[in-house]
Amino acid sequence: MRSTTDSVLQPSDEVAEALAGGAPVVALESTIISHGLPQPRNLEVARELEGVVRAAGAVPATIAVLDGVPKVGLTEVELERIATESGLRKLGQRDLPVAAALKASGATTVSATSFLAARAGIRVFATGGLGGVHRGWTEDQDESADLDTLARTRITVVCAGVKSILDVPATLQRLETRGVSVVGYRTDTFPGFYLHSSGQPIDWRIEAPEEAAEIMRGQDALGGQETALIVANPVPEGQQLDPSLHDRVLAEALAAAEREGVKGQAITPFLLGYLVNGTGGASLEANLAAVRGNTALAARIALAWARK
Repeated sequence: MRSTTDSVLQPSDEVAEALAGGAPVVALESTIISHGLPQPRNLEVARELEGVVRAAGAVPATIAVLDGVPKVGLTEVELERIATESGLRKLGQRDLPVAAALKASGATTVSATSFLAARAGIRVFATGGLGGVHRGWTEDQDESADLDTLARTRITVVCAGVKSILDVPATLQRLETRGVSVVGYRTDTFPGFYLHSSGQPIDWRIEAPEEAAEIMRGQDALGGQETALIVANPVPEGQQLDPSLHDRVLAEALAAAEREGVKGQAITPFLLGYLVNGTGGASLEANLAAVRGNTALAARIALAWARK
């Protein structure tokens, strides 16, 4: 376990105390607060997710960068700042040293949150969906930095698969190539983010949080490349986005992006925004249902991991 007193990071008093005592801690990203939800619902959801972790008996560590300082666990004032301050940047792992040098503030993506959580000594991280290989990769070679970070970071990420706007089969193939373990939580198929299933099979299935913790112990015992463990937890079928609506609006979104020449970093927010508008907000509700379920499961895994 890495030091929690690293001078580069600034854990909250609660998180520092929990880590020092071996108590369960769950990392939470901050981009959903600053960029993923409208005000004031974003702050309500941020508090709700931290409450889900606490209700399970673990300590939440929402991660962000404020004035160049990586914060691992936010105070109420800092959480409000992430939810309300305009101009916050979206920070991936590559942006962290630049933000630190320039005293910039921003919310952390999956790659940055994974890196900072692992650096602080946190082993479990809950998010909505991962980034991955984009459609049309053979032409643009557009791939999320999440994949590279997860291939060299010892963290357990509980997610509802990868964002359905991506090339899911190619993403799973890339994870396999990079040596990242993927297990389905009570499912034999990879979740589809907004959808209960993407239809893509998963090689491994677990039934309980304790099994995830045992896999984590196995990672440490075997050593080798410090890769992540992805626990793929599907949104309940009753809370998923209607599949036919999803497919229709996504096809429209992809056509609009092609027509307007949207590429690179702009493509993900464009497509996700199109889905929110095109489904009348239903995609956002499915996303939140997934995040709540992932957060609750992550807390249970953190508790099982703490019982070493």
